[in-house]
Amino acid sequence: MNPLELASYGPVIPVIVIDRLEDAVPMAKALVAGGVRVLEVTLRTAAGLPAIKAIAREVPGAVVGAGTVRDGEDVHAAHAAGAKFIVSPGYTKAVGDACKSLGVALLPGVSTGSEIMMAADDGFTFLKLFPATAVGGIPLLKAFSGPFADIAFCPTGGVTVETAPQFLALPNVKVVGGSWLTPVDAMKSGDWARITELAKQAAAIPRP
Repeated sequence: MNPLELASYGPVIPVIVIDRLEDAVPMAKALVAGGVRVLEVTLRTAAGLPAIKAIAREVPGAVVGAGTVRDGEDVHAAHAAGAKFIVSPGYTKAVGDACKSLGVALLPGVSTGSEIMMAADDGFTFLKLFPATAVGGIPLLKAFSGPFADIAFCPTGGVTVETAPQFLALPNVKVVGGSWLTPVDAMKSGDWARITELAKQAAAIPRP
């Protein structure tokens, strides 16, 4: 998969933290039902990897990937679990090389010009700006568009349903990442209908 293909499925990639494995499949089905198919399941909890495996096996409409991938070992484990793409909070050559060796798409995290240059040197030109709002948000992305006109971004971190259209209006932004689609209280209570509704709202966010 070309990483840019991730943006073709819709304007928002949900960033998902799963505490209970049993929530993974119904949560994924709820998102897909709402029109959100690309799902980034983070490796921040022990349930992350088994959740990816369960979603990959049981939710055929989902394109599931692994987030919070920090080293080559994480890459191999996520790929073995069925992840179709990898998202990292920063960029290292080790992560990039591991993804290349497995032929798995990587969306690497950057927040500075130097990090963009390092990722681009290794062939990655679709990058995650993280944590987007904390490091400068829209003004920073506008500034990057000059010296990095060939780079596309997925801003993640602090993006909301209200601010997403503003990010998506930028020519160098192809998709945004957001955690608001799977609220903690909805996950805990199993309110899948609410998650489907949030997915519908996210899928309907206009892009130029």
